[in-house]
Amino acid sequence: MNRHRLLKQLIATWLLFVVALTTGQAQVLKPATWSYDVSKKQVAVGEEVELLFNVRIDKDWYLYSSDFDPDLGPMVTEFKFQKHPSYELVGDIKPVNPKKKYDDIWEGEYTYFTGTAQFRQKIRVLQPDLLVKGGYEYQVCTDVDGRCIPFDDTFTFTNKQLKVTGAAPVKEKAQQPTGSQEQLKAETEEAQAALTEAPALTKGTVPVDSAVLSKTAATADSAVALVSASAVPQPIAGTDADGLWAFMLVAFGSGLVALLTPCVFPMVPMTVSFFTGSSASRAQGIFKAVIYGLSIIAIYTIIGTVVAKLFGADGANFISTHWLPNVLFFVVFLLFAMSFFGMFEITLPSSWLTKVDAQADKGGWIGVFFMAFTLALVSFSCTGPIVGSILVASAGGETLRPVVGMFGFSLAFALPFTVFAVFPSWLSGLPKSGGWLNAVKVVLGFIELALALKFLSIADQVYHWGILDREVFLALWIVIFTLMGFYLLGKLKFSHDSDLKYVSVPRLLLAIATFAFVVYLVPGLFGAPLKALSGYLPPQTTQDFDLNVIARENGAVTPVVADANELCEPPKYADFLHLPHGLQGYFDLEQAKKCAAAQGKPIFIDFTGHGCVNCREMEANVWSDPAVLQRLREDYVIAALYVDDKTELPQNEWYTSSYDGKEKTTLGKKYADYQITKFNVNAQPYYVLMDAQENVLVTPITYDLNVDNFVKFLDAGVAAYEATHDQEVL
Repeated sequence: MNRHRLLKQLIATWLLFVVALTTGQAQVLKPATWSYDVSKKQVAVGEEVELLFNVRIDKDWYLYSSDFDPDLGPMVTEFKFQKHPSYELVGDIKPVNPKKKYDDIWEGEYTYFTGTAQFRQKIRVLQPDLLVKGGYEYQVCTDVDGRCIPFDDTFTFTNKQLKVTGAAPVKEKAQQPTGSQEQLKAETEEAQAALTEAPALTKGTVPVDSAVLSKTAATADSAVALVSASAVPQPIAGTDADGLWAFMLVAFGSGLVALLTPCVFPMVPMTVSFFTGSSASRAQGIFKAVIYGLSIIAIYTIIGTVVAKLFGADGANFISTHWLPNVLFFVVFLLFAMSFFGMFEITLPSSWLTKVDAQADKGGWIGVFFMAFTLALVSFSCTGPIVGSILVASAGGETLRPVVGMFGFSLAFALPFTVFAVFPSWLSGLPKSGGWLNAVKVVLGFIELALALKFLSIADQVYHWGILDREVFLALWIVIFTLMGFYLLGKLKFSHDSDLKYVSVPRLLLAIATFAFVVYLVPGLFGAPLKALSGYLPPQTTQDFDLNVIARENGAVTPVVADANELCEPPKYADFLHLPHGLQGYFDLEQAKKCAAAQGKPIFIDFTGHGCVNCREMEANVWSDPAVLQRLREDYVIAALYVDDKTELPQNEWYTSSYDGKEKTTLGKKYADYQITKFNVNAQPYYVLMDAQENVLVTPITYDLNVDNFVKFLDAGVAAYEATHDQEVL
């Protein structure tokens, strides 16, 4: 027995050692590797040259660029150059072809890099002994597990990187600026040629650091520095397998809905009967039906491919953020809705139908293909708005989405024609055509009308028009879906509708679901967060009438316990740093420790940042839960430590870090260094529960949108604190 117990203890000790070793090595991350070079290796005094900052970014991470509004929220990449008589700056630093994206949480557009990045700063050399020194700050984030990490580092350029000769000849012909598009293109082609000659020095599409290349091959030395984000293929963001599969399932469901429209549903038995009746054998009829289905898939997938080629990733960014395409899509969706309501029909030119139908009459396998083409054209008045909706949604994504969307739609659309050809007896089980088919169109019209508002909302948020604030958006949706519910109950009737003698059970269930959705929307008019729709509605900050804010501002919301969340002293930095949901806390750890000791409470440390989008998501979706809010108010002293804040510390608080040997002079650098040295972690959000003596109570946690897990985490911290406190009292 003792031998088995000893063996278990040894195994447990070894496992703990391995876990501690691996986590200790893996938690301090540096997903971005920087290298420096120059656009040319030799210049004369008086000439201009570009300093190149190249970045290699790990997979699934992205780096914020330097050319968007610093007040938006994410941490802008910033460069600071120390003045020196040997050079002068010419213009501002320029990022090379960053991507753009609109973010609902930040309510604005930011720029970023994936895979690789490059920044260029033009300088004019004034003295032979060149010395360019400075530093930069930046932030990298990942959507995989919600981490964001701020960094800062320094750089130096001397005569080692750039040879400076005498003054340039006075009569020398003025050269084209180094940063022009023409020269940049020429430099890129030169860089690619050099890399082609030295393939062993590159791996995939990511360039190896230029410092390494300079030691390996002189011919590629200057070329590598010119391989920028514009020259190297970028990893496609937003094309992960899970997202594409989800979009394909939505498109597949849209294809099934399209089958239930009056333009398509009657065609199913007619087409299947044609294949089974005109074929020499059952096997031939099945084979023709399979070819027919594959032809439908091919036709729609080709449409998706064309859209992908027309737009691509750059077009997707334009569609997602610019007002023009979003307003255009708003108008198109309105027209789709009006068409479904029966105001008019969207049809293709009759000459197209005549020509395609003539090809279908020729028979043979080519004829089967054109039969499928005829179906696509004839059914366009019903399927056009649905197909258009998928293409609009996919064009706002990335290159593969239109292809995947059209494939999913056409697969569902083609499936019945093949299945019923294989099992023709199943046709008798299909419901008869009737007024219910037009009801499907009208319901789709209401949905198209609701979707149209989203595109207008995007343009409204980007350009701050103030047309669709959150309560206006919700009011319109409430009216739209209320009318849809009344229509399902037969209280509204459109021109093409048949008389509704009674309400069928499916219509009743759908009406109940619609009215339930309306009831869910109503509290949003008064400030309810409506978390299920948080990514679709305008930001809550656009809402003028919010009962939660009004109650907090007027002191109507009182804590359950009299001294809950009560502060011991006014918090430092509270004039510009704030906690969400009316919580009270500190932004200085020493203040939090003093208050925790005075009140006999543990400390809840929130390592956060202004540019941490996942920190905001945790606050919106987890902290807002009543169970979480109650525990934070009553059980903890809160300390929100911003790792990217640039507020200058008093000079007597400056110190040199034991981790990197650098002097920490700002609030953000102080707490970023504290997080690394104390917890061996540099990513945010990061939540720690400790006592006033900085003893960690339970294992810290990171980004996790599961509220129950967060509640258990907070409860475990209180239990551990009480157990420790009881032992001290004894």
